[in-house]
Amino acid sequence: MPRAKAQVKSSKSKVIKKETSKAPKKAVKELSKQTGLKLSVYSATGRVLESMSLPKEIFGVEENKSLLAQAVRVYLANQRSGTAKSKSRGEVNISTRKIYRQKGTGRARHGAASAPIFVGGGVAFGPRPHDFSLKLSKNLRRKALFMALSSKLAEGEIKIVSGFEKLEPKTKNMAQAFAKIEKEGKKRNLLLVTPDSTEKYVNVVKAARNIKGVEIMPSSLLNTYQVLKAKELLFMKEAINTLKESAAK
Repeated sequence: MPRAKAQVKSSKSKVIKKETSKAPKKAVKELSKQTGLKLSVYSATGRVLESMSLPKEIFGVEENKSLLAQAVRVYLANQRSGTAKSKSRGEVNISTRKIYRQKGTGRARHGAASAPIFVGGGVAFGPRPHDFSLKLSKNLRRKALFMALSSKLAEGEIKIVSGFEKLEPKTKNMAQAFAKIEKEGKKRNLLLVTPDSTEKYVNVVKAARNIKGVEIMPSSLLNTYQVLKAKELLFMKEAINTLKESAAK
C-alpha cells in the first residue's frame, strides 16, 4: 500500500510540473501575438489616440551584438578630432647653445636646453595630429541602426507621440507632456526623434532643447550609438514615415 501511494504522489507531481512548465510558454506566445509590431500613439496629454503598425524591416530585425559593437566603435572613433599635439625638442622656442662645457664639470654631458629632461624643453613621444576615423559601409550602418531600434522595441523603450507641434512653445508645457508619457525614473535619459522637415517642428525643438536629460534628433541623423545610449525613445508619428522611406532606398 505505501508503495502504491508513493507512485500516485510522484505521478501527480509530474503532471503538475508539466502543466506549470507549459503555462509560461503559452503566456509568452500570447503576449508576442498581442504586441507584435504595433504601438499605441500618445497625445501630449498622455491619452492613447490610436495604434500604429511598425515596419518589420526596421523594428523586427534579429540582433547581432558584434555588429552593434562595431557600429558604436566606428561612431565614437569618428567623433575624435585627433588635433592634440605637443612640441618636440626641434620645435621648442629656446636657445640651441650648449648649456655648459663638455668636460671638467663633474656633471653629465648635455647639449641644448631643449632636451626633454629640462623644464621648458620638448616632449618626448608626445601626441601628434592623427586621423582616428573608421569606416563602415552604408548597408551595415543601416542594419545596425535597425537592430538597435528592434532591441529597444523588444524592451518596451519606444513610444510614439503625436500633436506635440500644437503645444505652446514653452519649456514648461513640453516638460509636462514628457512627464505624462515617459516611464518613471530617477534620471531622465530621453531621445525625441523628429521628422526631417524641421520648419513645422521648430517650436517642439525650441521648447524641448533646454530640458535636462532630453536630446532631440531628426530621423535622418539617427544612429546606433544614440539609440542604444537613450533609456527611452519618443518617436513623433511623422518620423516613422521618414524612417520607412530611408529603409526603402
